[in-house]
Amino acid sequence: MAKGLSKKPVNGMKDISPREMEIRDYVTGVIKDTYRSFGYTPIETPAMENIANLSGKLGGENEKLIFKVLKRGEKLKLEEAVSEEQVVDYGLRYDLTVPLCRYYSNNSNDLPKPFKALQIGNVWRADRPQRGRYRQFTQCDIDILGEAGNTAEIELILATTTTLGKLGFENFEIRINERKILKAMALKSGFNEESLDEVFIILDKMDKIGIDGVKAELVDKSYDEQVVNSYINLFTILQDKKSVNEALNYLDNELSDFLDKDVSTSMRQIEEAVNGAKSAKFELVFDPTLVRGMSYYTGTIFEIAIPEFGGSCGGGGRYDEMIKRFTGQDVPACGFSIGFERIILLLMEQDFRIPESGKKVAYLVDKKLPFDKYTDVMKKASKAREEGLSVLVTKMNKNKKFQKEQLREAGYEEFEEFFAD
Repeated sequence: MAKGLSKKPVNGMKDISPREMEIRDYVTGVIKDTYRSFGYTPIETPAMENIANLSGKLGGENEKLIFKVLKRGEKLKLEEAVSEEQVVDYGLRYDLTVPLCRYYSNNSNDLPKPFKALQIGNVWRADRPQRGRYRQFTQCDIDILGEAGNTAEIELILATTTTLGKLGFENFEIRINERKILKAMALKSGFNEESLDEVFIILDKMDKIGIDGVKAELVDKSYDEQVVNSYINLFTILQDKKSVNEALNYLDNELSDFLDKDVSTSMRQIEEAVNGAKSAKFELVFDPTLVRGMSYYTGTIFEIAIPEFGGSCGGGGRYDEMIKRFTGQDVPACGFSIGFERIILLLMEQDFRIPESGKKVAYLVDKKLPFDKYTDVMKKASKAREEGLSVLVTKMNKNKKFQKEQLREAGYEEFEEFFAD
């Protein structure tokens, strides 16, 4: 082996086996077909964006995880550089939302109103790798741009849950909250507006450190203990109010001086419409602790919780102020990202088998088979494919038993052998 070369992929990135690639292709097909049936239009954006777009305070904590690209050629003068800006001009995208907003801002005159976008592509984050979390991973987003009403949230939830249902998932949860409710609860408790970002960052750890851990960390940050106790008490009461309507009945009264009634009305409408039209088996649950890490969310937020994973398997929400950063004009926007990599991980762990429209047959050909006979085998395979079969033509190995075992593992049900006379 050449000195310095490594057979392993870069830390946090992975090679994809044929078995996993087959599942990824299948899942991608289901996603695309389902989302197209809801009227979403596929687009594609480049892997790299201008560094100003990626670091413009649009991506929250993800801006700390950008893989930055050095300037090239004569532009790059390391010996003269005194700041990062002098040597960096591009970065690998950390999500698909920022590129979508840039794309829409540049092409809005030629796009329908509202615009329903579908994007599937790789993104990169210099994150700490762990189960279901990589430094290069595929995101799958649907977004509705130009629709201010809650019909956007309703359709995004229905499209995403329909897709999960088609992939065999059931009894999962869509957790839903509203950034305006988060803000109202904090202000009602006595926090000032300047502290809300830090308070929400701590609250977002609830699933990891629990309600007592959140309380302890807020007190440790020198927030008034009476204010903290008031805040924590709201969550304690809401723990037993699982339905959106039940929770909002309590919050309407408790937050009457801090929350516009239109917010709770919209949330009730989302619950009613989703539960009335859903085709998959899932529960819509109000989660007052749901924050979503991105700072660009302005309204409704939601997240997928699948018990088998034990964490988030996707999420999204409303980001009405993001496109304005590019154009100076208000454009309502809402999106939902399905956790593609975590869905694949779960399917792999479940030994998921792809439904086949036709049998998979393997033709094992003797290495000494004359060329004219080999041509006959290829003709036979072509005819079988026309009849709906999936046919692999491959040379016969010496250890034919082991070869067949491998092919059966790959889904091949029948074998035909062709020997030299």
